[in-house]
Amino acid sequence: MSIRLDRDRRSLPVILCIVTLVSVGVLLLWDILPGLFPPKAHDLLAAIPLAMIACVCLAYEAVRRPARSELIKAILLACAFLFWAANQFWPASRQATLFNDIAIALFVFDVFLAMIGRPIAIP
Repeated sequence: MSIRLDRDRRSLPVILCIVTLVSVGVLLLWDILPGLFPPKAHDLLAAIPLAMIACVCLAYEAVRRPARSELIKAILLACAFLFWAANQFWPASRQATLFNDIAIALFVFDVFLAMIGRPIAIP
């Protein structure tokens, strides 16, 4: 049985997600017409959607009120996106590779937790 969140409770995550999608559109516009943007704009334009989707993930889980294990997985996923955003925002930083590697580790761990947390369907 699926329980849908009422419109009022999901409005903030939906609005944040729309803003995130717009930021992705701006990032893709940079790919098409980079001359419209200041130098080094790509670093910020790439980091914003990643940081925003981390916020969206947490806002959605806050209104959904999941079980503790689901909340922990959402926090791990949000942290992975934030480390990836840091890597994009500071690509020349000494820590950029570390931020990227932490993001990869968290994404892999998140998928692992999702796999072991699902019941196996027996035909």
